[in-house]
Amino acid sequence: MKIRKGDKVIIITGKDKGKAGTVTRALPAVSKIIVEGLNMKKKHQKPRGNKKGQIVDMSMPFHVSNAMLVDPKSGKGTRISIKMKGDKRVRVAVKSGSEV
Repeated sequence: MKIRKGDKVIIITGKDKGKAGTVTRALPAVSKIIVEGLNMKKKHQKPRGNKKGQIVDMSMPFHVSNAMLVDPKSGKGTRISIKMKGDKRVRVAVKSGSEV
């Protein structure tokens, strides 16, 4: 999975198409990511102990294929490739060639 926590992504399909956000959590075992403020669902929480019951907005996971990394130069979505720089693997934007 080429998208990691902290990356800025743009959503390319679904109800949030065209919106951008930061990845708050990556779930590589199921190929999903959670993007801050996108794909919101309401969760009803029951009262427990001294806490009140309430309705909470939660960000739900997206599949990785529905998101595209934002190119740091152009600000648009781009594919990325992995290149070797010395002995380190570096993610590089396909369109501009800049490191992500």
